[in-house]
Amino acid sequence: MNATWESTEQLSTNDRLAVLDLLHRRDAQLGRESMDEERRRAVLHSTKAQHWLRRRGHDVIDYAQATNGERTIVERCGAGVDEDLLAKLLEINEVVDWWVRDNETSSPNTIRMLHLQSIDLPQPVEAIPPSATQDTFTVGVDEAEWLRQNNEAFANHPDQGAWRAEDLAERMNEPWFDPSGFILLRIDGVLAGSCWTKMHEFSQDRFGEIYVLSISPAFQGQGLGKVLLSQGLHTLWRRGVRQAHLFVDVTNDVAHQLYTSVGFRTIRVDQMVRFTRA
Repeated sequence: MNATWESTEQLSTNDRLAVLDLLHRRDAQLGRESMDEERRRAVLHSTKAQHWLRRRGHDVIDYAQATNGERTIVERCGAGVDEDLLAKLLEINEVVDWWVRDNETSSPNTIRMLHLQSIDLPQPVEAIPPSATQDTFTVGVDEAEWLRQNNEAFANHPDQGAWRAEDLAERMNEPWFDPSGFILLRIDGVLAGSCWTKMHEFSQDRFGEIYVLSISPAFQGQGLGKVLLSQGLHTLWRRGVRQAHLFVDVTNDVAHQLYTSVGFRTIRVDQMVRFTRA
């Protein structure tokens, strides 16, 4: 029986459960999350997107998701490019950008690369400067201030520099959100930087993540990134994890230097590959 791709804007209840089951099985096979957080959230909460399902009979045997926006960005559950799906996408889009995980060989059409890096815990803890105060995120109080600080820090970043209140609220409503792992550093009462950590409780390896680390432009170059990174890693270690991960863009030389200096190592390379209609 031939298996064909079909798309829907919103998953039915049965399809949602089938895709979640597929994601969990692929997670176990790969030993990693088979789809990134944002796309997984769209499945979990059954939000609108370009959901692509491949069926054999009534069974969902493959899944991919594409963005609905200025650019079509695709990720397939735990796998790379599928030529049949790519052909369908190029029929309706002039350009398709496709995330390929676990691929260290750069394609001529690669337009972006992310390194997944890892470090064992515990690590030495850097003391905060005498002029600084450190506390944790307070829900209902710190949202607007953090959004300003984060977006200023990532003004030129394609993903992190345009957070809206809705984006923050979505993540704060996730089961993994814990404000005690969201560190804020202020100097003279001004939010200078932050380190937001995340626990992957349901991963088979139960690891922690440096989810967002940012320093406001006015405070960069003072070593605060290393201070906040060490404090974030210490927070994860106190919660019982022995390994931490983070993602860093290959073009971010400053971040790479920081992470290498404390002992992070690259364990995976993800690439965004661009395809254009002939």
